[in-house]
Amino acid sequence: MDEDELANLYRAEATQSQEEEAAKRIAESADPALDERLRATPLKNLIDSDELVAAIIARLGMVRAALEGHGGAIKVEHISQEELGVDLILNLDGACIACGAAPGTLQGIQADLLATGEVWRIRFSESLLDTFDELGREFVLKFGNVTFV
Repeated sequence: MDEDELANLYRAEATQSQEEEAAKRIAESADPALDERLRATPLKNLIDSDELVAAIIARLGMVRAALEGHGGAIKVEHISQEELGVDLILNLDGACIACGAAPGTLQGIQADLLATGEVWRIRFSESLLDTFDELGREFVLKFGNVTFV
C-alpha cells in the first residue's frame, strides 16, 4: 500500500467515524417523527411558518450535530420561492457567532441545503463578517466558498 492509498484509507475511516458520531448526537436530541414530517414538507410551504428553522435544521447532515451540540442556531434573514427553487439568506446565532469553525459550518449548511434540490441559492448575512476578527474575516472570505450579502 503506497502513501496515497494509506492516506485515503485513513480519510475514509475518519469520515465514517465522524458520520457515526454525528448521527449518534443528532439521535440523542432530535425527534425523529418531527424531523421526518418536516423533511417531507417542502420548504416553500413553510416560508411563513414557525417551523421554518426547524425544517432547515432537519435537512442538515453532520453539520447539524456541531451546530446544535455547540449551542449554535440558524436565523433566516430572507426566504423566497423563485422559479428555480427556494432562495435563502441565513445568519448564525448563539455560540456559532465568531467561532473558529464557523467557515466549515457555513460550508456544511450550504452543501446540505443545496443537496436537497429544494434550495437553488443560499447566501449568508454580511453581518456575520462583523463577528470575526480581521484574520477570521479574511479567511472566510478567501476560503469559505460561501457568499455574503
